[in-house]
Amino acid sequence: MELKVAIIGGGSSDEAEISRISSGEVLKAIQITHEAKFFEFDKNLATNLLDYGPDVAVPVLHGPHGEDGTIQGFLSGLEIPFVGSDIHASAIGMDKHVSKLVFEDNNLSVLPSFVLTDRDLQPCNIDQSIDQIHSELGASLVVKPVNQGSAIGVTLLPNGGDLKPALLEAAKYSREILIEPFKQGREITVGVLDLYDQEPTSLPVIDIVLAKDEWYDFTNRYTVGKSKHVIPPKGLSQELLDSIAEAAVKAHVALSCSDLSRSDFVVEDTGKYWLLEVNTMPGMTSTSLYPDAARANNIAFPTLMAQLVESGFKRGVR
Repeated sequence: MELKVAIIGGGSSDEAEISRISSGEVLKAIQITHEAKFFEFDKNLATNLLDYGPDVAVPVLHGPHGEDGTIQGFLSGLEIPFVGSDIHASAIGMDKHVSKLVFEDNNLSVLPSFVLTDRDLQPCNIDQSIDQIHSELGASLVVKPVNQGSAIGVTLLPNGGDLKPALLEAAKYSREILIEPFKQGREITVGVLDLYDQEPTSLPVIDIVLAKDEWYDFTNRYTVGKSKHVIPPKGLSQELLDSIAEAAVKAHVALSCSDLSRSDFVVEDTGKYWLLEVNTMPGMTSTSLYPDAARANNIAFPTLMAQLVESGFKRGVR
């Protein structure tokens, strides 16, 4: 059965242009098996969607309003089925602090952390906040906005240094800031495919290989040739890879995600690994990880998108 599919992308977040690129790839793939049309995430979206009358929507949106439950609630209100996690799972998955609490409750290995609010960053409080962070977590740190993606606003301080500029940079993107100890290790990611009425399964584990002293920041994520996706990772035992893949599925289920997700880990030389976060709508650009993992599992991108569209349609209005 051919479906009418609305691809929603763009918007006003800091990841809007990446969203448009992802949307273009998704549109081309879906048009092979279904009717599909792109819609910009703007003030005319409701009218445009209702005029089109889609059977299912694919919100290829990243960052605030795209992964935090906003668009999911919007589509639920319009009674349009959609691909991906529902309002609840999206909102929790986007909040790095709240999702860590869920992971802890499910016995997943997460780093200790410290959370600051905008009140803690006021001139009368910031020095005391910094002292408390150093006291609890040490000097080697990672500073992140609580509800951003694509490493936007993230600062790494592996050798310590002045924490205040890092906090103020993160505060540009979020009212809450997450601070974690920096762990030297390999950046590993695992996609999960969770089609309607099937058990969620992990896609092949990917090792993100970068140039020396580089990390998977915004530039290295979206610039062709800046990173290599090694599948399977070299030098890691099958037992360790299986454990990481199992943790990704467990994290997906703990958040009540649907259709797809991608979990990011750091793996130390000792084999100890830490779950960093779950992305409920992974990128779909030519350099993105999730499509590469699917291809490594013998799922071509058009086939993957057709499966996800049909899964979202079968889930119905949520």
